Amino acid sequence: MAEGNGDAATVEPMDESSTSATEHSADYAKLVGHGLQEKVAAQLDAIFQTGKLAYADLDERALDALKEFPADGALAVLKQFLDSSLEHVSNKSAYLCGVMKTYRQKSKLPGASGSGSNKGPDEEKIRAILERTGYSLDVTTGQRKYGGPPPGWTGPQPSSGCEVFVGKIPKDMFEDELIPLFEKCGKIWDLRLMMDPLSGLNRGYAFITFCNREGAHNSVRELDNHEIRKGKYIGVTISINNHRLFVGNIPKNRGKEELFEEFSKHAPGLTEVIIYSSPDDKKKNRGFCFLEYESHKAASLAKRRLSTGRIKVWSCDIIVDWADPQEEPDEETMAKVKVLYVRNLTTDVTEEKLKELFEAHGRVERVKKIKDYAFVHFEERDHAVRAMEQLQGKDLCGAPMEVSLAKPPSDKKKKEEVLRNRERRMMQMMQQRIVDVSDYRMMGCMPPPPPLRGPRGGGGGRGPPVGPRSYDYDYDYYGYSDYRGGYADPYYEDYYGRYDDYYDYGYPAAAP
Repeated sequence: MAEGNGDAATVEPMDESSTSATEHSADYAKLVGHGLQEKVAAQLDAIFQTGKLAYADLDERALDALKEFPADGALAVLKQFLDSSLEHVSNKSAYLCGVMKTYRQKSKLPGASGSGSNKGPDEEKIRAILERTGYSLDVTTGQRKYGGPPPGWTGPQPSSGCEVFVGKIPKDMFEDELIPLFEKCGKIWDLRLMMDPLSGLNRGYAFITFCNREGAHNSVRELDNHEIRKGKYIGVTISINNHRLFVGNIPKNRGKEELFEEFSKHAPGLTEVIIYSSPDDKKKNRGFCFLEYESHKAASLAKRRLSTGRIKVWSCDIIVDWADPQEEPDEETMAKVKVLYVRNLTTDVTEEKLKELFEAHGRVERVKKIKDYAFVHFEERDHAVRAMEQLQGKDLCGAPMEVSLAKPPSDKKKKEEVLRNRERRMMQMMQQRIVDVSDYRMMGCMPPPPPLRGPRGGGGGRGPPVGPRSYDYDYDYYGYSDYRGGYADPYYEDYYGRYDDYYDYGYPAAAP
């Protein structure tokens, strides 16, 4: 936990005898009148008298939450709050609520003491940076936000492509080391370092927005795989603003309209529900859907509400996470593709039937069918494009085909790494539910998390590989691809946690 400011940290929790002998301010009576226990009110009043906090800083939510705490817990929370550096905290009431939430979570963990002691940032270096740049620093229990916008800024706000995701940051690193490094690449609009309130350390990742795209691309080019400390290498990639959630374990007998109505009850801003029906049974979905929201902010709010474990959909425990966005291959790369991705195939469709159908438009080298999709390899690109144009939407064995150019495969090593990361993050999500929901039970419709798999093998997971796909890697893989973390959410432990492509994301904008 960060160091305190001056002599404020010398104030200790009071016992009942000292409380009765202490001269209280007028705020003490207000606190007792609000329902706080006397010794808790006395400790809070003592903090008021240090000048670190004022009665006017606290809203009803904070006072009500503090009132519900047992006295010993409330005193421990106030001590932890007092020992925190509040120099850059703009909303002290919200910060106190965050400390209370963290205390509750930590007290439920085996062997937890309910308090943290990790050293915080070097406040002198932070202060020097703020004085030099004129930027502000706003600290909450979940993040530390530097800047936004720069002082005296008169230009437009940064557009898409100006933000980068920085992964594999050492957990004990703060702005005093990150800002001098990244500002060499371009003018910084803001920097958001995501914090773990349970440990007081960062979560290993940050988002940095530059004033223009040039700065963002410079940082990727110059700092991706940069050795920030001895043996510690950070990863930097362009950030993608995601509006879409993946929801797994939904009842297969529910349609698009029913799902839209159900999920609209829990969060505003839902604009589209995307489902995929089974080619062999159009009346059933595949047990998952995608929720498209009007903005990232709306999607983030929905994710927080739906991920608590308290919301059930038709008595089923749902799994909610961000859908995986993927950077699109550039035009030069796609201009060389000679492979078609064909989707929505029934079980009656064979590789022989596909080859016969597509070879009418040019020589086909090979066809590989996997479950309900296939890859068709042409010798010539022009023939592939012609077949795509002629066969898109054509009925084959009772189902309309969806035909598009396949995306070239991405790095195999990264795919293997993110498959390992998926299992760890899913286990974290389930453990968090157990911590947050005391009466949590596995419902009958809730299968266990998928087993860890290598780059080959079948089964498991929660979302079929749909949309334009990588075509040279792992043909026999039929797994699921839609679990990942998002902005201000707690599951980014490893490199590119926000952009882990378990396999390539290529979902269409609307349901078929």
